[in-house]
Amino acid sequence: MLKQFLNLKLSQKLSPQQIQLMKLIQLPTQAFEQRLLEEMNENPALEAGKEEDDYEKDEFENEDYDDYDDAESERIDAEDINIDEYLSNDDTPDYKTQANNYSDDDDERETPFAAPVSFHQDLINQLNTFILNDEEREIAEFLVGSIDDMGYIRRSVPDMVDDMAFTQGIYTDEKTVERMLQVIHELEPSGVGARDLQECLLLQLKHKTPTEYVELATDIIENQFDAFTKKHYDKLIQKYNVSNEQLKKAINEIEKLNPKPGGSFTGNNKVTENVVPDFAIRIVDGELELTLNGRNAPSLHVSKDYQEMMQTYKSSRDKSAQQKDAVQFIKQKLDSAKWFIDAIRQRQETLYVTMNAIMHYQSDYFLEGDETKLKPMILKDIADMVGLDISTISRVANSKYVETPYGTKLIKEFFSEAMKNDQGEDVSTLEIKKILQNIIEEEDKKKPLPDDQLAEILKEKGYPIARRTIAKYREQLDIPVARMRKKM
Repeated sequence: MLKQFLNLKLSQKLSPQQIQLMKLIQLPTQAFEQRLLEEMNENPALEAGKEEDDYEKDEFENEDYDDYDDAESERIDAEDINIDEYLSNDDTPDYKTQANNYSDDDDERETPFAAPVSFHQDLINQLNTFILNDEEREIAEFLVGSIDDMGYIRRSVPDMVDDMAFTQGIYTDEKTVERMLQVIHELEPSGVGARDLQECLLLQLKHKTPTEYVELATDIIENQFDAFTKKHYDKLIQKYNVSNEQLKKAINEIEKLNPKPGGSFTGNNKVTENVVPDFAIRIVDGELELTLNGRNAPSLHVSKDYQEMMQTYKSSRDKSAQQKDAVQFIKQKLDSAKWFIDAIRQRQETLYVTMNAIMHYQSDYFLEGDETKLKPMILKDIADMVGLDISTISRVANSKYVETPYGTKLIKEFFSEAMKNDQGEDVSTLEIKKILQNIIEEEDKKKPLPDDQLAEILKEKGYPIARRTIAKYREQLDIPVARMRKKM
């Protein structure tokens, strides 16, 4: 038997505008500028420049307006579109928005730019100094093409032999490829074309002037590489029957080598990512001053041409179906432009109040620059201060940078959990990590401190932390275990 019930249900959904606003808040400065350009390209009613906020106050509600049905049976009438909302009385003359100070005899000077030779092209140029037949040259050039940006060939010889046959039509054997690898190994920078770190270091040592310590270093890398990488120096002293000082000088020769020969090539021209700070904090007369990067606050306004189209429609007596279709399109674009301008304003306010709260919460750090002064701070602390959702604070913190007197920092680095010291006070895990880092930096590198001793030292300083927690913090700081920190 079918029955009907009346059920009240309360649900909350984000509007498309709210979703777009959240996406805008998450964008850092450079990505925001790209998003702004995309919006301006898509919406001709949105223009850059002085914001226009004075609109004509003519009443349009009393004017005759013919209702009509469009292709999708949507009605447009005076109540749906108030033309006056889209009109502006901005009559700024053109001469105020243009510059005319260019002289015919002014020279157009272009800034010269360098066009350096690439890493791989430099290697190819070096091959021209070797006497090779056509087949050998083709193989050598293929090997150069297999070298990665760090200077290594990561592929096996059999794989390269097969690849040359299938893709290049070069039929050769492993012996020939090995012989051409010897040619590649003669190229500069020394060590290029190596297949692993051990071979790379050996190639560089063989190019050095032979001395007692270079020969010892070569023997160590060639025959005791595992013991060297694990820093079993006592075993090496016993194996080679040398003094501690002799081994130290041999290791010093190894430490001078470059484990990434391709990375040092100036023509590599790898694109460097520039961090654009979204905020700047200054200390003025002992007080903190926060500014938002001006690139986050562009001047935008609604297109005057589109407003004039609305005015033309308003003034016309006979309103055709085509005009009514056009005014519906114009209305959508004007609404979108106005919403986007308002969303940018809300983005600016959200970014500023969030960073302002973080600045005041961590004022001791920003005034002195001492990382041990950072307080425990979680997203909820800031969310409660500014009255925003935790997810909004997270969007700001995870992708924004702030320029401080102590360098440019990622905002999320100021957030940390709290731990209890021996006085029962909450201290930041960042403070503990900084103290741990200082202890390791000041340790005797001949006898590095293991994790259990580090735990004891921190306990003496008032931070009772387990050894496994020390290991976790050490890994987060990218600090190796004690044995790998040992130096001669």
